[in-house]
Amino acid sequence: QVQLVESGGGLVQAGGSLRVSCAASERTFRRYAMGWFRQAPGKEREFVAAISWSGATAYYVDSVKGRFTVSRDNIKNTVYLQMNSLKPEDTAVYYCAAGGMPYNSSYLPTHTHEYDYWGQGTQVTVSS
Repeated sequence: QVQLVESGGGLVQAGGSLRVSCAASERTFRRYAMGWFRQAPGKEREFVAAISWSGATAYYVDSVKGRFTVSRDNIKNTVYLQMNSLKPEDTAVYYCAAGGMPYNSSYLPTHTHEYDYWGQGTQVTVSS
């Protein structure tokens, strides 16, 4: 019954930085991997980044490697996505999600169907 709420979206110029946050309503989300997805107008929701339940490992889609960093603070029940060197093509609604096998350390889910809980999203707009 965990609920996720994203925040921190906004308007930023190309080359700038932004950090979006995802707050969980319950401590039970700590056992799951956390993922970030984004959906641009007219496009399918796509995977961006994921972090394991313990925060020990992370995985990124090629287009954001070296620019984005996902992290989590299980004490605060919050997951973050730090976005640097933003490009106009990063413009989208960003969603956080929780899912995968509990306490799994060998695989990070990258598909929407592998996640069970979703936030409502936060808009990120990058101007050129």
